[in-house]
Amino acid sequence: MSAQPTTPFLQSRRNRRLIFFFSLLVLVVGVAVFMIRFFGNTAETLDTPKSNQPAQLLTERKQVPLDKAARQVAGRFILTAVPRKHLAESYELTHPQLRQGLTKKEWETGNIPVTYYPADELETATFKVDESYPDEAMLEVALLPKAKDVKPQIFYIGLKKTGAGETKSWKVFYWVPRASPAIPNARD
Repeated sequence: MSAQPTTPFLQSRRNRRLIFFFSLLVLVVGVAVFMIRFFGNTAETLDTPKSNQPAQLLTERKQVPLDKAARQVAGRFILTAVPRKHLAESYELTHPQLRQGLTKKEWETGNIPVTYYPADELETATFKVDESYPDEAMLEVALLPKAKDVKPQIFYIGLKKTGAGETKSWKVFYWVPRASPAIPNARD
């Protein structure tokens, strides 16, 4: 009777599988310990710290009638920036927030962050005051064209009072259509 030759430990397929699964188990346990240790409880409380200071309550701002100068600035903006006419004048009517860092020279190219509308063809423009405060106003503007092929459009326009003393003036900081403007179809 001959004795079967013994195989070394690592040459056995079963032993290699056993080593693989044991190594995988050690890796998973190591990752879990690391995650718990690194991301686990830091002993810092996430509660809002208590204070003995009185709470700051939101007080509603008092609305005032719309300043005539704000309405005039809105009207000039609609007649200059919106149809891309007299852009140098429209630059002076805009707040830096709406200019988005554009210089006056860049603004005068007409590539500006103001939704276009052919306002030079207007029959009328009506304003509805949504909010009006001493230093800020938000209006809805309905632009109604003369031409039948141009659709009427409603826009939101926001104005802020900037400057100090005698140089205080209204500036347009917001101009957005209430609904997305129609995009012309190439086949029309």
